[in-house]
Amino acid sequence: MTEERATSYILTVAAGKRLIGKAVASMDCVRAAMEKGTVAVGKGTTNAYVLEELLGHPIDKGAYCLGNTVPPGFDGAGEVFGGHMDEVVFNNGEIVAGLGVKEAAPEMSPGDVVIKGANALDYPNRCAGLLVGDPHGGTWGGLVGPVHGRGLHAIIPVGLEKQVAEPLRETARDLASMPEIFRPHVPALWIMEGDIVTELEALHILTDIWDPYQIGAGGVCGAEGSVRIAVRGTAEQIAAVDELIAQVQTEPPFGE
Repeated sequence: MTEERATSYILTVAAGKRLIGKAVASMDCVRAAMEKGTVAVGKGTTNAYVLEELLGHPIDKGAYCLGNTVPPGFDGAGEVFGGHMDEVVFNNGEIVAGLGVKEAAPEMSPGDVVIKGANALDYPNRCAGLLVGDPHGGTWGGLVGPVHGRGLHAIIPVGLEKQVAEPLRETARDLASMPEIFRPHVPALWIMEGDIVTELEALHILTDIWDPYQIGAGGVCGAEGSVRIAVRGTAEQIAAVDELIAQVQTEPPFGE
């Protein structure tokens, strides 16, 4: 009988984003569409890591964001997010200059891939949520029709740090019932359907490790928002995870 082992790891938010980026870029559906098809990468902090992995080189990640959540009093937003980078759409592995994600989606075909991050995660119900302030629905507003109508493969990279306390669908219904006059500073919450990829799925995709488990969250001294993940498997599988974690665990915080 194969001897089974177990261990656990702490992943900071940045390490988790790097891990998710590596996993999404290596998914069979993404690799197939990069070889022959279209892959549209929406803007977002986690998606910036995905894009780096697809490109094979670093980018100005702050320039590949549409919105951000920073601490009150943070005065470095201009430095971190001051750049601009056009959305990236790949066709047969090559970047299509001047083509945005929303413009590409209506022309995409079944099996093509759209990648869009989320602001909230309801993991037990396999549900993600997007905060929307744009009256036209932002990027997802332009994607949701083609995703369902044209049979596109929607991938939602989202870290476990974004788990919320209440069921997202119930929260979205409650918010939708509030007259706008009573919620001028509360964005809408849009439920997203797609293939959710967190650190847990990432570990399985990249190492084929048996079911990973989140067994803790949070920390101090830079580990705020971190997750502790336990894994079990053969000695060879654990060694593969050890090697992978060593590659991502020193990932610097976003913006550094």
